[in-house]
Amino acid sequence: MTQADNSNALVLFSGGQDSTVCLAWALARFGHVETVGFKYRQRHAVELDCRTVVRAELSTKFPEWASRLGSDHVIELDELGRLSETALTSEAEIVIAENGLPSTFVPGRNLLFFTYAAALGYRRRILRLIGGMCETDFSGYPDCRDETLKALAQAIRLGMDDDFEIETPLMRHSKAETWRLAHHLGGQALIDLIVEETHSCYRGDRKTRHAWGYGCGDCPACELRAKGFAQWQAASHVPADA
Repeated sequence: MTQADNSNALVLFSGGQDSTVCLAWALARFGHVETVGFKYRQRHAVELDCRTVVRAELSTKFPEWASRLGSDHVIELDELGRLSETALTSEAEIVIAENGLPSTFVPGRNLLFFTYAAALGYRRRILRLIGGMCETDFSGYPDCRDETLKALAQAIRLGMDDDFEIETPLMRHSKAETWRLAHHLGGQALIDLIVEETHSCYRGDRKTRHAWGYGCGDCPACELRAKGFAQWQAASHVPADA
């Protein structure tokens, strides 16, 4: 079997804050970086439109990364949306369910994302898979936990008989630390790009502008993003662009 290039990486890229920071992190480290996104009937499908803009802006604003940014791939997983019937794939209210998990939890989502990414990476000889999952700002999603993804990585290695790695650079970061990492990687230019062009809001609101970006302001994703932005500003004395 042809050896994979160890400088290659495949980033699970949704168009949101965390995956954009992970993409910048990968571009700063590896010689060739490809991206993969997923269509699963998500309520905030506007994030798919943001992906293209963010990739283009990264290439324009960071020329040293442009030559490293490779192909983009989009995989359709509509059946996942039909099966899950959650607040992230329907107009259902965002609440804490009886099982203690947020109603935005899509069962098996990250497990499927990494498995499909691995299948794509196997074909393209890219064995380093990078995702923006985070345990510190844990929203109740069991498939974001470090132990889950370590077990999944082992299953992928065994099931594909190849040296796959799953890297989660934000796993121990708070949202404030993620903003700080973004500033470290790309300065104010990357912060501005994240604020203006990425999308995290579960309700898909791209009309309401806040200092931290666009969103409804009260879904769990918006609350985490806003809180982290405020904490980062307070710690670094960065003025808000209201």
